Amino acid sequence: MEEHMDPKLKEKAEEEMINQAFQELLNDYLGTKHRKRVEIITKAFNFANQAHKGIKRRSGEPYIMHPLAVAKIVCNEIGLGSTSICSALLHDVVEDTEYTVEDIENIFGPKIAQIVDGLTKISGGIFGDRASAQAENFKKLLLTMSDDIRVILIKIADRLHNMRTLGSMLPNKQFKIAGETLYIYAPLAHRLGLNKIKTELEDLSFKYEHPEEYRELEEKLMVTAPEREKVFQEFTAPIRTQLDRMNLRYRIIARVKSIYSIWNKMQTKHVPFEEVYDLLAVRIIFEPGNPEEELNDCFDIYVAISKIYKPHPDRLRDWVSHPKANGYQALHVTLMGNNGQWIEVQIRSERMNDVAEQGFAAHWKYKEGGGSEDEGELEKWLHTIKEILEDPQPDAMDFLDTIKLNLFASEIFVFTPKGDLKTMPQNATALDFAFSLHTDIGSHCIGAKVNHRLVPLSHKLQSGDQVEILTSKSQRVQPEWEVYATTARARSKIAAILRKEAKAHQKEGEKMLADFLKKEEINMDDAALAKLVRLHNMKNPEELMTAIGSKKIILGDADRNVFKERQGGWKKLLKFPFVNKESKEEQPEEKGTKEKINTKKILKLTEEAIQKSYIMADCCSPIPGDDVLGYIDDEGRIIIHKRQCPVAARLKSSFGNRILATEWDTHKELNFLVTIYMKGIDCVGLLNEVTQVISRQLNVNMRKLTIETNDGIFEGKIQLYVHDVEDVRTICDNLKQIQNIKKVTRIDNEE
Repeated sequence: MEEHMDPKLKEKAEEEMINQAFQELLNDYLGTKHRKRVEIITKAFNFANQAHKGIKRRSGEPYIMHPLAVAKIVCNEIGLGSTSICSALLHDVVEDTEYTVEDIENIFGPKIAQIVDGLTKISGGIFGDRASAQAENFKKLLLTMSDDIRVILIKIADRLHNMRTLGSMLPNKQFKIAGETLYIYAPLAHRLGLNKIKTELEDLSFKYEHPEEYRELEEKLMVTAPEREKVFQEFTAPIRTQLDRMNLRYRIIARVKSIYSIWNKMQTKHVPFEEVYDLLAVRIIFEPGNPEEELNDCFDIYVAISKIYKPHPDRLRDWVSHPKANGYQALHVTLMGNNGQWIEVQIRSERMNDVAEQGFAAHWKYKEGGGSEDEGELEKWLHTIKEILEDPQPDAMDFLDTIKLNLFASEIFVFTPKGDLKTMPQNATALDFAFSLHTDIGSHCIGAKVNHRLVPLSHKLQSGDQVEILTSKSQRVQPEWEVYATTARARSKIAAILRKEAKAHQKEGEKMLADFLKKEEINMDDAALAKLVRLHNMKNPEELMTAIGSKKIILGDADRNVFKERQGGWKKLLKFPFVNKESKEEQPEEKGTKEKINTKKILKLTEEAIQKSYIMADCCSPIPGDDVLGYIDDEGRIIIHKRQCPVAARLKSSFGNRILATEWDTHKELNFLVTIYMKGIDCVGLLNEVTQVISRQLNVNMRKLTIETNDGIFEGKIQLYVHDVEDVRTICDNLKQIQNIKKVTRIDNEE
């Protein structure tokens, strides 16, 4: 809309735009199977429109357009009814205007008020300065889920619209919101079965975090599209013929892997785009003759198509007989196409397809009149979360990581000795299974029998295993169990038991230490404790006392001698701090960095600044050309991380207000250490060729070279000094020219 437009005309145009958007929402709602409660939706719209009147979003459009857009997502893409649509329209009213939750309750009733209240709680302070504000928000978010699952579904819709309109935000806010989305909201959408939304959230986050890579992959997908289309048509032609013979009503669609999934695979498997072979999957979606035959039809189609193409023996996934915990049902089979490539085929009915795209919400589509919105399988998951919330951990970030383990998990099915079926997350161990049965069984577990074979607690369970837990009254929880456990429930229980034991040991240790020092006629003051902490290499007095209490440390002669040593001699040297004068003087100035830095500006990474002011993160070792961001730590120092570094993901999520948008401004003057990984076929003189290319042709300085050969295959890592990403690309390209080298890629530095 033009700035110089007559204000009255502008207002009229805005009103028309708002009314048209509302009309579209109503039409969409009338097209669903929900009860047609148009009056209450109209009432909610008029109320919200009045409350937000005159307020603009950052993009310049009237604020009400945001709640309208969220309501449309709630209606069309998640499939919820009038209660949720009204709550979506009203979701920002309490937070941004003078109205209260009581006002909403008086006008719209307790249910809508409860959902709006839940949404208000979890959005408050989302950009707060408190260290773990984001993790705390997440905790609140999960607590509100326990009351009404619709809160989280509307929150995901809200986040989806924010991501779709992220372009109008400042760069550092974009990083923060995109990072948070990948870290929290995409896994939540996945866990709730909102597959389409999960994919879009991941792709949008990726687009803002790594714009160049996003564009590059988008281009490559476009260029390879005709070839994929040809493969799809040739592969599905005989399948269509066969399904037509079976008189089935069906449609076949090509499912192309999302940009974020492709990039993720390239990162984790260290392969280029050209070597991602599962870009294309085929989906057969059919309409069963009658609902009872749905399951049989899936298997009939599987039998029919596996006569045309050879199926992969280990890759049949039956989610039809055993749906995933998020409601997902389908039969997955991998077939060998005529082009020599494996192609995954997903067989689903129209109902299963809706559930896969819209998650639990799709169930309501199949209930005439909308019915009550029930949660079904999700109850189990919510129950796990409630248990963890009842025993909160000291650090909210640990809590987040624990929950994340559950969010990302796929399911496996295991049986009890009596043949009962239990759903467990993928990678669950025998110990996880023991805790899932009961805390007592878990804490006294000594081992397990899997398929009648004795296995240790750390044994990873597979789908179809029959598991019997062996216990002993004398068994106690061990610290290493935290490593064996992968589920949130087991980890939180183990941590709680160990904390309780540590407290008891600490108390006991304190008494033993006091007795020992009293006997030696030494005062138990800070100086005495500090000496013993140093002697035993402990972090603090508490850790020392715990170790004494648990008999890991036996007080004796060494401890007595510490107090008899003369002060002075070489020990005086320890008083000198291991920092030079300059760095000491610089520190106060560093402290002030926090105030000086404007987080809204884009930070230039120049040679001088890199050497003097910034720290390159050890976890990801960024070099010029990498996508990076800056983070202001507690000392006011600026630490540079790669944007895809897992540590950076946590920082974006928890300390968004300390994130800085950054860009490189170096001119090949500084050297950075990188590690290059190579793999190929071993042959005489290969090492010589590698060193020739690096030292002679490219004149690059090598720091370390390790090579291993095994059964004719060699793997090597070279650490070298480079100026930027461009140098790395040149080195990799040149090494790829060597005949027997099959793979060259940069990996994170390893000391």
